[in-house]
Amino acid sequence: MRILGIDPGIALTGFGVVEKDGTRIKPGGYGHISTESGTPIPERLKILYDDMANIMEEYVPDVVAVEEIFFNNNAKTAIVAAQARGVIILSAVNNGIKVVEYTPLQVKQAVIGYGRASKQQVQFMVKELLHLKEIPRPDDTADALAIAICHAHSVDAMDMMERKRI
Repeated sequence: MRILGIDPGIALTGFGVVEKDGTRIKPGGYGHISTESGTPIPERLKILYDDMANIMEEYVPDVVAVEEIFFNNNAKTAIVAAQARGVIILSAVNNGIKVVEYTPLQVKQAVIGYGRASKQQVQFMVKELLHLKEIPRPDDTADALAIAICHAHSVDAMDMMERKRI
C-alpha cells in the first residue's frame, strides 16, 4: 500500500510517501510545496491544488492521509489553513483517491506511543522508523511522513473494524 501523508498549510505544505508491505514501512518520496506570501489567496490555493495533483499523479497513492488542523487563537490563520486543507482533499477526491484524517494527537500516539510528544521526538522517530540519514526538512515534510506512518500503523485496525461491520 502506498500512503501519501500531508501536513497542510497555505505557505508551506509538507508531503511524504511511505510504502507499507506487511509490517514493513519504507520511505518513498517526500518534499514540500510553498507559495509566496504576497500572492493572493485564490492563486495560492490554485498552486497548491495543481502541485498536489501532480504529486498524486507522480506517486499514485492508494490513500491520502491528511492532518486535521489545530489552532488555539488565530481564527484568520485557521481559516486560511482550512482552505488549503480543503483544496488538498478536493485534489485527492478528484483523482479518485481515498482520504483519511488524523489529529496531531493521533499522529504522535502512532509514531511515538505518547500523544504529548514533542515535535523533535516525532521527527527523530520518523528518521529512525524510515532509516533515513537525517530528519527531513522543513519540519512540515517530516510531519507529513509522520502522518503517513500513522496511517500505516492504523490501517490494519481500520480494516479489521470494517470487516466486523459486514
